[in-house]
Amino acid sequence: MHNTKKCLQIATAISVWLAVVISARGAAYDLPDQDAFVIGRGMAFAATADNPSAIYYNPAGITQLEGNNLRVGIYGIDLNPQYQPPSTAPNAGQTYDNQLKFHAIPQLYYVYTPKDWMASFGLGVYSPFGLGVIWPQNTGFQNVATEGKLFTETINPVIALKLFPSLSVAGGVMVNYAKIKLQNDLFQFEGDGWDVGYNLGALWQPIEQLSFGGTFHSGTKVNYQGQTDVTGLGSSSANSKWNFPIKAIVGVSYRPTPKWNLEFNADYTDWGTVGTVTVNQTTPPLSIFVPTITEPLNWMPSWYYEFGATRYFDNNWHVSAGYIYNENSVPDANYSPLVADMNRHFISLGVGRKGKNLDFDVAYQFGYGPTRTVTGSGGPQDGDYTFFSNAIAVSVGWHF
Repeated sequence: MHNTKKCLQIATAISVWLAVVISARGAAYDLPDQDAFVIGRGMAFAATADNPSAIYYNPAGITQLEGNNLRVGIYGIDLNPQYQPPSTAPNAGQTYDNQLKFHAIPQLYYVYTPKDWMASFGLGVYSPFGLGVIWPQNTGFQNVATEGKLFTETINPVIALKLFPSLSVAGGVMVNYAKIKLQNDLFQFEGDGWDVGYNLGALWQPIEQLSFGGTFHSGTKVNYQGQTDVTGLGSSSANSKWNFPIKAIVGVSYRPTPKWNLEFNADYTDWGTVGTVTVNQTTPPLSIFVPTITEPLNWMPSWYYEFGATRYFDNNWHVSAGYIYNENSVPDANYSPLVADMNRHFISLGVGRKGKNLDFDVAYQFGYGPTRTVTGSGGPQDGDYTFFSNAIAVSVGWHF
């Protein structure tokens, strides 16, 4: 009887926990930062797409590359969301910082265009979602969400066709691996899984000064296989199917002279497709008392608005600058401290050089989220959240 009562109490607590913890895949865990040149110009690249990272940003652009092109890079970010409890909380007046600040995300892209072919072939290996947050134990989040980590890796072969000198189209397969860990003082879920999706792209340049681009990444559903651990009751084998959202980007590039490239992109992510989250526990005793935990989410689609400019010089050097405005996607009622989701601003600068065989780019990115006051969440996650980030990206290319 005692165990039954305890299991029912834990089931209730877990349902509340899921409502806020699963949102560890909100906008803060989207990773569109896949190349240093692109980051330097504020991710406005869908209508330019002229290096191998186009495999992610717009695969139709790889038809602009000749021969063999290899590009590798790394995106390093210092991620620092901050939290202040409301004035009525026992710990009011304190400021808490994320303890898992530093992340490094690698990328690799390869493109091959045979001579005199209308087709180009590409392969990308990158991480489209990820990062993590660990909050101090004295925030008051102990029974809600103290730690979240998400790792993803996508293997993305693509084929692009130049249908006309001004028009290219492309499609590819995304083979996705994901691993997740979510934890509070009561409950932990850890698992991994695979799924397959696809991406599409189109690039149209009707005149030399103007180019239009668009790309689409399908949604996927990863079936995480792993286990749950409940304090005082042990472990259970568990599985959980979670949706990753669709993404669509459209952009226009204006090139008043060969020395300038100005671009605007609108980047849409449909977080509303995440839907209802279910965790199935299959091993007694947990599966007897709490076999299935279900929580409907109420997320909203959100947009990135991206502006970028690049100035090219006669000595093969170039400099870039960019700005991004990113909308939040998680309402107060479903708020999670593992995301600290809010409207964000990103400012970036980049420099690079394109040589005969070797290219390189370096970019700096600063992110800021003005204070968001969360109320009505029904838990201790109410309060003020602010976001800061500093990132450095480096990419190196070899074409032969």
